[in-house]
Amino acid sequence: MQAIILEQPESLKLIDVDAPPAPQRDEVLVQVKRVGICGTDLHAYEGNQNFFSYPRIMGHELAVEVVEIGETDADLDYAVGDSCCVIPYLNCGVCIACRRGRTNCCTNMQVLGVHIDGGMREQFIVPVDKLLKADGVPLEHLALVEMLCIGAHASNRARIIEGENALVIGAGPIGLATAQFAKLAGADVMMMEVNDTRLAFCRDVLGIEKLIDAKDAPMAQIQSILGSELPTVVFDCTGNSNSMHSAFEYVAHSGTLVLVGHIKGDLTFSDPHFHSHEMTLVASRNATRDDFKWVIDALQQGQVNLSPWITHQASPAQMVKDFPSWIDPSTGVVKAMLTFD
Repeated sequence: MQAIILEQPESLKLIDVDAPPAPQRDEVLVQVKRVGICGTDLHAYEGNQNFFSYPRIMGHELAVEVVEIGETDADLDYAVGDSCCVIPYLNCGVCIACRRGRTNCCTNMQVLGVHIDGGMREQFIVPVDKLLKADGVPLEHLALVEMLCIGAHASNRARIIEGENALVIGAGPIGLATAQFAKLAGADVMMMEVNDTRLAFCRDVLGIEKLIDAKDAPMAQIQSILGSELPTVVFDCTGNSNSMHSAFEYVAHSGTLVLVGHIKGDLTFSDPHFHSHEMTLVASRNATRDDFKWVIDALQQGQVNLSPWITHQASPAQMVKDFPSWIDPSTGVVKAMLTFD
């Protein structure tokens, strides 16, 4: 059985592994169909991803087919042969975060493809409660549900009020997902980005007209758009320390800053500025089952068109060759996808 393993930074290999055993109680054997390539995977390849250890079979944005279901008392909405997306966050269910319903930040969190081996392999075993069927959603889009959920969760963390101005910094896939679901939550969204092609994507695909060129006095551009005011919600989706430090400056008095991307290292900010604004600072990590349900519902209702997002696809052998190039913005990658059939 084929699998792709990241042995160490910049060392990606296609290998043969043993087929998984039959599923035990409350387990499901799945056939992997599509794997979305995430910023987490790209950062892990470069060696600068938090929470990551090597060697690792990556892959947590997954569309799978159910092959065999182990004995279970769970009330399942899927059966053998169904296509499903995967909730890749394996939480313990007993820690303080899980008891409070915050399973996305479980103290014993194990994320597929990050802490433990993920889905860049033909088949593997998943817990029975980590599959969600989404009738009418094509495989390629199923594989991107988890990515959209990161944006949906960030939007939920912001507690958006209908009509308020929101700034999303960074138009990578997570920034695009955040902008998409901030819009669906009722925000008037503007996007800041250094890459002109990505800004055009925001306008042409997401319908965002308020675009900020991060290279050219962004504060003046924001205030020009908002009549000398600032947005009441700011999302930083860059995973870039300079951007994350600057993001504090763009938040209006009484506003909220949501840090969606993260870095290896510390962040510092001006306490007088922070307190004078009575700013709310929020972290956003992973997603909840409710976020997955919101995303699936949005896809089924046609509220999100994912087709233009998928710019690159590759077989396992081709992906090993192409993967380093996907890090380079000049290749025009929005979302790349691994296909197993």
